[in-house]
Amino acid sequence: MMHPASDRISTPAGAAADALRFEAVRFGYGRTAVVDGVSLAIGRGEIVGLLGPNGAGKTTFLRLAAGVLAAASGRVSLFGREIASLPRRERARQVAVVPQEARTAFDFTVREIVLMGRAPHLGVFGLEREEDLRAADAAMRAAEVERFADARLRELSGGEKQRVLIARALAQEAPLLLLDEPTAFLDLKHRLAIYRLAARLREERGLTVVAVSHDVNLASRFCERLVLLHEGRVAADGTPEEVITAARVAEIYGAAVSVLRHPESGTPIVV
Repeated sequence: MMHPASDRISTPAGAAADALRFEAVRFGYGRTAVVDGVSLAIGRGEIVGLLGPNGAGKTTFLRLAAGVLAAASGRVSLFGREIASLPRRERARQVAVVPQEARTAFDFTVREIVLMGRAPHLGVFGLEREEDLRAADAAMRAAEVERFADARLRELSGGEKQRVLIARALAQEAPLLLLDEPTAFLDLKHRLAIYRLAARLREERGLTVVAVSHDVNLASRFCERLVLLHEGRVAADGTPEEVITAARVAEIYGAAVSVLRHPESGTPIVV
């Protein structure tokens, strides 16, 4: 377990830039712009917290980054290649998405769910090879769910299910990991565990992680960089100390707060 003062992970000096790049990206439903002219670059190896009130455009941002949605204008690039030009299987080899909660039509085992992450790598007949089984086993070990491999998903707790989804994403072996409010339905213990896991994966595998979060304090503690969205635009982008101020929280969230410092890590805490 990491010491709290070491929770935040720094990007290594000289790391190659631009795992993900938005250039004047706009997307909307009808005449309403949900993402409105966003320009943003996320370097390889960064852990970035994506914050903002409901309706700010956070989930739409992730869907654009994953290629699930196509920008109405502007350009989205993954590792220097425009996402619109990438075939679906190639996109899935570059970016993996972890949703808020596990939803499956059938009661699969944990191993079966994790093996679904190998789909972009399977051959024409869709049959798992020995290398796919090894990748799934490695993903389960990394997410610490290997002891549940033969259990049914319904038998697991919320925190355990979320780790299974992360293991499935790791089995894709994609260098960019997108987390859509991964701790939304979890208690405090499991919230901390998920963020510590994300930090460890970045250290061990060099992953780039973008996490949508409503928990400002957890994002502040674990993410070196925060991006605050408001009404589809970037309202602030920088370190937690730069982004999280009482005046900005009051302006964006409409809530009067105090911003203190974590007694061990020194990161901002919203009270």
